[in-house]
Amino acid sequence: MLRKILSQALVIMLIAALAAGCGGGQPKADVIKLGANLEMTGGNATFGASAANGAKLAIKEVNAKGGVLGKQLTLTVADNKSEAAEAANAMQKLITQDKVVAVIAPIASSSVIAGAQVNQDNKVLAISPTASNPKVTVDPATGKVRDFLFRAAFIDPFQGSVMANFAAKTLKAKTAALYIDNSSDYAKGLGQFFKETFVKSGGKIVAEEAYLQKDTDFKATLTKIKAQNPDVLFVPGYYQEVGMIVKQARELGLNMPIMGGDGWDSAKLPEIAGTQALNNTFFSNHYSPDDNSPAVKAFVEAYKKEYNQIPDAFAALAYDATMMVIEAIKRANSADPVKIKDELAKTKDFQAVSGLITLNATHDPVKSAVIIEMKDGKQTFREKVNP
Repeated sequence: MLRKILSQALVIMLIAALAAGCGGGQPKADVIKLGANLEMTGGNATFGASAANGAKLAIKEVNAKGGVLGKQLTLTVADNKSEAAEAANAMQKLITQDKVVAVIAPIASSSVIAGAQVNQDNKVLAISPTASNPKVTVDPATGKVRDFLFRAAFIDPFQGSVMANFAAKTLKAKTAALYIDNSSDYAKGLGQFFKETFVKSGGKIVAEEAYLQKDTDFKATLTKIKAQNPDVLFVPGYYQEVGMIVKQARELGLNMPIMGGDGWDSAKLPEIAGTQALNNTFFSNHYSPDDNSPAVKAFVEAYKKEYNQIPDAFAALAYDATMMVIEAIKRANSADPVKIKDELAKTKDFQAVSGLITLNATHDPVKSAVIIEMKDGKQTFREKVNP
């Protein structure tokens, strides 16, 4: 009799253990895991925080409507510390340990490229919200498209030409100086394409100077640039250094328009540069919260409700990238990483917050850009430029 009672007790314990293993909620089989490899600390931390918020909002909205394929989505965020080597490690962890089926890739082009082989070897896609260097999706060593890498942002040749044309046609600049972050693939690429387009339009580059990430004193180089008296100064870098460059440039009496790319887009920029120093500065971006399109208005309202702040372009693009992956999962009718990749490559006329997105043969979106003007520390919509 005792043996029978013990046997029954053992069965009950096993059943209880199995129930506990399900966590009392969604069993693991009913979860689709996504990853995010983002700059949560380090020099680009505000970018990573915004991107994480955008991705989380997309997943929350989809889960509230029942999820995908009858399953709930989860997001695991790995901090790459704004460093390329850490980005490769974070990608390895997300794919091999956390077993995600797709990854929202880093913000910085250098970090995406650093993890590219990890994606390829494991056959799991990564889509960067913002990485804009052409080498992100096309391997320069082979000239071939990287099968498992995508982006939601326009690329530097377009962004560089947008700013060069704005300098020449709108600002009527005849001469320009370049001040480039020499440790960044993004900055070097953007500078190159600005230069090519500006020269083709009849402009002249009168100075080309460089700095490195984490530099803090730019006055000696800015003094050299001032001596050349350029009509505009183009600084394609990230907000941390850009803020100090703008501040020091104004202190030295460089009052010409200063321009840059989407790496300027951070609420920290006015804190670093000072609101008055940023007057007469312009940068290209992927969207403006002041855009009156229904998609932008709905996103801004939802983001403000969730986070009590206005979303920047990094939040919008991460939201878009996440939604693009989710739509690919729906079309694939599967959580198989290769099938998701195949469907993502077919993305056409996807209505995103940042515009209508169609991915071309190199996994790059064809979409519009906007030009932002800083006025008393605030971003103002200047104009939209179509491809």
